[in-house]
Amino acid sequence: MISWDDFWWENGKYPSLENEPAIFHGSLGNASRIASDLSWMPGVFCNTLAFECRAWYESAKSWLLHEKWVFSTVSEFVSDPDRCLAEIGSPGSFFVRPDSPLKPFSGRVIERDKLSFEALDYGFYYEDKNLPIVITPVLDVGPEWRFVITGQEVIASSAYEVSDRTESNSDCPLEVVEYAQEVAMALIPPDPVYILDVCNVGGDIKLIEINPFSGADLYACDRQAIVSAVEEILMV
Repeated sequence: MISWDDFWWENGKYPSLENEPAIFHGSLGNASRIASDLSWMPGVFCNTLAFECRAWYESAKSWLLHEKWVFSTVSEFVSDPDRCLAEIGSPGSFFVRPDSPLKPFSGRVIERDKLSFEALDYGFYYEDKNLPIVITPVLDVGPEWRFVITGQEVIASSAYEVSDRTESNSDCPLEVVEYAQEVAMALIPPDPVYILDVCNVGGDIKLIEINPFSGADLYACDRQAIVSAVEEILMV
């Protein structure tokens, strides 16, 4: 095992892993950059652009949790929040997340009078004030479920606890599985294998987001079903 050193990006003295399989565990941002800049095998992370919210929100509007949203950047939003918030009804508090699936900061609820660069973790995991973000109204979200999708088919599912992001012992209701399958059939797959999260909000099942398979917790999803499905894809 080799411990990663961010200084390698500056001095270019990466370990020699040519023609050797490599598994990277750590920052999603570094994983993506390794895939694009280095020749380590397998050298594949995810189709990052296809997972950006602006790439799929509109096509998923019929299922999406949020009926209103606005795209901006950290700098634009902190400099002129009222202009951005006006597009979603000028709420006193709001939910904001990175547009990127690499999650340079975690999505969070922020009050209007507490908005700042620091509140958006600027300088902690990222240094780009022009980082694209998505702002939406705050919603009271109920139970959540995670699905692993191959192509346009649900192959595994798990409930999970929102508070501490751990797997739940609750079964995934049939109507929720059917809903996830409907969404999967309607969306253009961003990758051969990806993650789809749904939730209950006000008694309705809604799509929360999609995420790369490589960067998501599988909770209580059936591992064997996932391995078999991925192996089948690799054999094609």
